[in-house]
Amino acid sequence: MTVNQRYLVIKAPNAILSPQHQKAPAEVLVDQSTGKIVEIATDNKKLTTVIANDSEVIELAEDQLLMAGLVDAHVHLNEPGRTEWEGFETGTKAAAAGGITTVIDMPLNAIPPTTTVPNFDTKLNAAKGQCHVDVGFWGGVVPDNASELPALMEKGVRGFKCFLIESGVDEFPCVNEAEVRLAMDKMINSDKVLLFHAEMEGGSEEENKKEEEEDSRTYASFLNSRPQKLETNAIDMIIRLTREYHEQGKPVNTHIVHLSAASAVPAIKAAKAAGAPLTVETCFHYLNFTSEAIEDGATHYKCCPPIREASNREKLWEALLDGTIDYVVSDHSPCTAQLKKLDSGDFGQAWGGIASVQFGLPVLWTEGRKRGVTLQQIANWLSLTPAKRTKLEHKKGEIRVGNDGDFVIWRPESTYEINVTDIHFKNKLSPYVGETLYGAVDRTIVRGNTVYDRKKTGLFAETPFGNALLE
Repeated sequence: MTVNQRYLVIKAPNAILSPQHQKAPAEVLVDQSTGKIVEIATDNKKLTTVIANDSEVIELAEDQLLMAGLVDAHVHLNEPGRTEWEGFETGTKAAAAGGITTVIDMPLNAIPPTTTVPNFDTKLNAAKGQCHVDVGFWGGVVPDNASELPALMEKGVRGFKCFLIESGVDEFPCVNEAEVRLAMDKMINSDKVLLFHAEMEGGSEEENKKEEEEDSRTYASFLNSRPQKLETNAIDMIIRLTREYHEQGKPVNTHIVHLSAASAVPAIKAAKAAGAPLTVETCFHYLNFTSEAIEDGATHYKCCPPIREASNREKLWEALLDGTIDYVVSDHSPCTAQLKKLDSGDFGQAWGGIASVQFGLPVLWTEGRKRGVTLQQIANWLSLTPAKRTKLEHKKGEIRVGNDGDFVIWRPESTYEINVTDIHFKNKLSPYVGETLYGAVDRTIVRGNTVYDRKKTGLFAETPFGNALLE
C-alpha cells in the first residue's frame, strides 16, 4: 500500500451490482486515491485486500439498498448566461440529493450555447470548482455549425442535440432536413450520437388553428397546440434518415429525447427491429403526471412536448417495459418563477420546462412498483443504459471492479413527502412539491467520496468533488 492510498469500504446487506445481479449482500472496496472500485466480495464472503485500520467504512442498515450511482443524461444547468435559472453548483447539488452521480448537460439554455469549441471552453471554465457530481456535455447542432462538429467531438462532447422546431431561445435555432444531413455527414461511423428534439411542423395549417379559439389559461389549450402529430412528423423523418444512412453503410447513431407521443411507438419499434441505430428516452413526468389532472393556470406543469392523457402514459410505460424506450431522464429545465407566469396562468406565455433533477429515482420507483417493475429494471433505466448511450460504460453505470466508485444508498420501502424546503435546485417551483413518494435517498458517493449525506449537517461535501467528463 502506497503512502497516499486511502480506501472506502462499503458493507451492504442488500446490494444490486447491475441489472444482471440479484439483490444480495456485498462488500465493495474503493481506492479513494484513484476513485476506482478495486474489489467486490459477494456470496457473504469478505474482502481480501489488506487495508489500513483507519480506512473509511460505511455499513448499511437492512432497509438500505446499495446501487450504482444514477446517470441523468438530460439536464439543463444553464451556466453561464442564465444562472438565475440554474447553475452548476445548485443543479449538481440537487442531482446528488437524488442519488445521481453523473449528469449530462444540454447545449442550451446557457449563453453561449455549446456549438463551437470556444463556447465549450467558456462552459468548462464556468463549471470549474462548482460541480458536486461528475458532468458530461452534449454539443449542439444549429444552422451553419456542421464544420465545428469534428473539433467538438475531439474535445469530448458525448454527442449533439438539435431541434426540429423552435427551441424557445434565440441563440439555439432549429435545423431543417438539409442541415441535419450536414451534421450526420460529420458523424458517420462515429461512436457519438445525434439527439433530436422530435417535434416538427407538418404541411397542414390545421394543427394550430384550435389554440386561437381557446382560453390560454386552460391546460387543454396548450395540449392542443402541441399535438402528437408534431412528434410523429419529426420521428418519421428521423427514422427515414437513420435507416437511409445505415442501409448505405454509413451509419450514424440517432436518439429521440423526451418522447411524449405514444402514437410514435409502433414506428420506433419497427425501425429498431430493422436494425436502425436508434435509441429513445422518455421523462419521469410523462410516466407520472396526466393531462386530465392538471388544473387550469398550473403552468409549472408546462413542458415541450407536453404531458399527455392517462391512456398515453400507460402506452409509454408499455414501451419502456418492452424495451422500445431505452431509458428515462429528468429533462430538468428550470427557469425563474416569473417566467412561469403563475400570476396570469397563461400557458401560451409561460416557459416550458419541468424542474425535477432531484426526484427521478423515487418518481420512477413509485409509479413503477404499481406496474411490477423490479429494482434491476430501475438500475438499467437509470444507470447502465444511459451510461452506455453517453459512452461512459467503461467507468459508470454498474458496480464492477475498474469502474468509478459511484453509488447511491437509498431505502426503496421508505416514503416521504416532497416539501419546498427539501429542494436543492435554484428555483423551487416544481410540480412534484406535495407528492408522497417511495424511495428516500440517504447517501450519494462519487468516486469513493460522499457528496451527499442526508444525516450530515450541511448535507453536501464542503468541497465540490465532481469532474468534467471529457473521455
